[in-house]
Amino acid sequence: MAQIGDIREVLQYIPQFRGRTFLVLIEAGLLPEPAIAETLLDLAALEDLGVKLVLGVLGGDIKDLYDWTLECEIMAARVQHPIADPAALVEAREILARGQSVVVDASATGPLEDAVVDFAMGLGVAKVIALLEEAILIDGQPAHAIRASEAIEVAANDADVEGRDLLLSAAHACLRGVPRVHVLNGRRQGVLVDELFSNEGVGTMIHADSYREIRPLREEDIPELLGMIGRSVRRTRLVARTYEDIQSQIEDYRVLTIDDNVVGCVALHEYAGEGCAEVACLYVKQAHEGRGYGIDLVHHAESMAVERDIPKVFALTNRAADFFRERLGYTQGSPADLPKERRDKYEASGRDSLVFFRALPEPVLE
Repeated sequence: MAQIGDIREVLQYIPQFRGRTFLVLIEAGLLPEPAIAETLLDLAALEDLGVKLVLGVLGGDIKDLYDWTLECEIMAARVQHPIADPAALVEAREILARGQSVVVDASATGPLEDAVVDFAMGLGVAKVIALLEEAILIDGQPAHAIRASEAIEVAANDADVEGRDLLLSAAHACLRGVPRVHVLNGRRQGVLVDELFSNEGVGTMIHADSYREIRPLREEDIPELLGMIGRSVRRTRLVARTYEDIQSQIEDYRVLTIDDNVVGCVALHEYAGEGCAEVACLYVKQAHEGRGYGIDLVHHAESMAVERDIPKVFALTNRAADFFRERLGYTQGSPADLPKERRDKYEASGRDSLVFFRALPEPVLE
């Protein structure tokens, strides 16, 4: 299992998963037994967490796999009809209603063929998870999260796509109403837990809903925000803030969420009458660094300034000088260039932060 730095990243998923139905498709005849064994143990743990499980067997001996689920203490019952038979849906619903997990024969269909999607839709699944010998790779890497409409464009236009047909099938499943499809390398031991219990995941996820967004800060987010930026405050990267500080300026703050979990933040503090605003409280959790989220947050703050007809933004930093200068095109200034109110706070703080400015484009009039 991959190392996860923040235990809260795991715990936050438990209430999200409880009571949801997952359809897990597994190429049992092609994958190594150790990987299958670990997957079944992980499925048993998900069952204990309250996840309603439906295991679709894509190959191999379904009786052997069913027996194996019982040995792993999964409370499973086997559907007597293949997944494409409408009777299989009726039987699967009855099994789930009894509080048991479902094992169904999917060997006569491809992983994401229409019959499988029909079955998933009929059960109202939250996720379809396919553990396959074949993976989806875009430019040699899994696409950790890609919107269904974008996946179709990538499949049509990107020359370097491994598993192109699978990508298209997953996208069409989402467009039909399946919220999320995860395609995982079933040969990798522990892949199921690594995918489900981390924001970024390790496979390719195609989604129909909003997975990553930047939204206004809510009052219930403030404790999480304080805990998140507290680590950076201790490393002297950010100015210390209290609950009341943030609450009093809550409209200035935006958070970046992945799977509705806060992983980054930024604030835009306007100085009325000075023609400028400060890009402040920029932070991205360590586990999510290196993915361009900091740039996205700054650009979002800049777009807020443009919407408010603010012609210039500035930022103060003591460790991210190269980031603002080279990645974002900011120009270094001096404390004397700051608006008076901010300059007074700067001088009183005793900090040695560098000052960076950027002129913004005028809003486009439609």
